[in-house]
Amino acid sequence: MTEDGSRRDMFGASGSGDTSGFGGLVVRVPALASSPKPYGGWFDEATSALETAYPSFNDSIERVVVHRGELTLYVKREALLEVLGILQSDPALRFEMLSSVSGVDYLDDPTGRRLHAVYHLLSMTYRRRIRLEVSVTVEDPHIPSATGIYPTANWHERETFDFFGIVFDGHPGLTRIQMPDDWPGHPQRKDYPLGGVPVEYKGATVPPPDERRSYA
Repeated sequence: MTEDGSRRDMFGASGSGDTSGFGGLVVRVPALASSPKPYGGWFDEATSALETAYPSFNDSIERVVVHRGELTLYVKREALLEVLGILQSDPALRFEMLSSVSGVDYLDDPTGRRLHAVYHLLSMTYRRRIRLEVSVTVEDPHIPSATGIYPTANWHERETFDFFGIVFDGHPGLTRIQMPDDWPGHPQRKDYPLGGVPVEYKGATVPPPDERRSYA
């Protein structure tokens, strides 16, 4: 991150001898602000319905962002289950299906809450999609589990725990889903070390990434 609020090159690295062409890329980090109203389309109708059904909307929803035709609500973790319950059951909203929960690691998040859990909801009644996002710190990576409202969250939360280390409190069986139980760390965090793990495949040994290629 530079002083002007931008991140240089694709991955934030420098001095690596990169030959991919991404070394000169400058990425502007967006300001953490809500989109201005009116949002357009059905977004105003849906957010107004949520405000009516949920009096704590202004205190619990940190931001409402409309970007590239998609609506995202940034929700405080302590309000997540209540917001999900209203989105699912309110007649004006009817987001009956949770299609996925995924993790993201924004290493340079200016709030310090770099681990994000992203929830994708689908209303089959109104044919609409909405996204919720909750952010936490590495030191306190706890978010309440959504399995009691949306059972489909079960394996998605396990995968997010496995790869990002987000702990979903109240999950019925929060164990790793792909990595071995004794695997150290969470491989999709941005600061997870790359390479150094030899892999065997059908009797052949594949060298770790840092030994496969040379730019000499």
